[in-house]
Amino acid sequence: MSRLGPSSPPESRVRAILRRLRVAYPEARCSLDFTTPWELLVATILSAQCTDERVNMVTPGLFRQYPDPQAFADADERQIAKAIFQTGFHNQKARSLHGAAIAVLERHGGKVPRRTEQLVKLPGVGRKTAAVVSGNAFGRREGIAVDTHVGRLTRRLGFTAETDPERVERELMAIVPRSAWVEWSHLLIWHGRAVCIARSPRCPECVLLDLCPEGQSRVPPARSRRTP
Repeated sequence: MSRLGPSSPPESRVRAILRRLRVAYPEARCSLDFTTPWELLVATILSAQCTDERVNMVTPGLFRQYPDPQAFADADERQIAKAIFQTGFHNQKARSLHGAAIAVLERHGGKVPRRTEQLVKLPGVGRKTAAVVSGNAFGRREGIAVDTHVGRLTRRLGFTAETDPERVERELMAIVPRSAWVEWSHLLIWHGRAVCIARSPRCPECVLLDLCPEGQSRVPPARSRRTP
């Protein structure tokens, strides 16, 4: 069997990437803290343009003040905005949370819908948020959550040249096994935070170096050899 490399078929590289990252990050999971689907929906909306760490600092107090969709629906948007100020874009996010709560109550009996096609109709919910909620709260594999880490690594690994998250998602869905759609996002996010960082990726330390076109261009060949 020929040795895998950056030019190997994408499906083969995906399988190898999954194997290696599972070893590197055996505890990879959703980084947002939640106990209910509603809490995950709220946290994911708050995570836009904000770190998961900061969201996790804000949500405990937020959920004590507003424990369920009814509480968010009854609240004044200005008070919600004040409670989530630290996450940035607080006015916009407050409108989304208030609107999503009303929609969940009026359209879904107070329960967060499970399916992506329903989730994306809620205020403030795009495909990334829908994929996070459906995958992590309900165990459904209906999409691949493409955040900044997943998008960056997907481009560096040579799987796409697209920058639009929905186009990146479509290309990934064609090559990543459906059984790994949720896991793929977690693994790439954890690797993106630890090694394949935005400004100065630590390519010599990367377990994916021999499979990565960009990594190969950054590191001399003698240092990028690896047994497949």
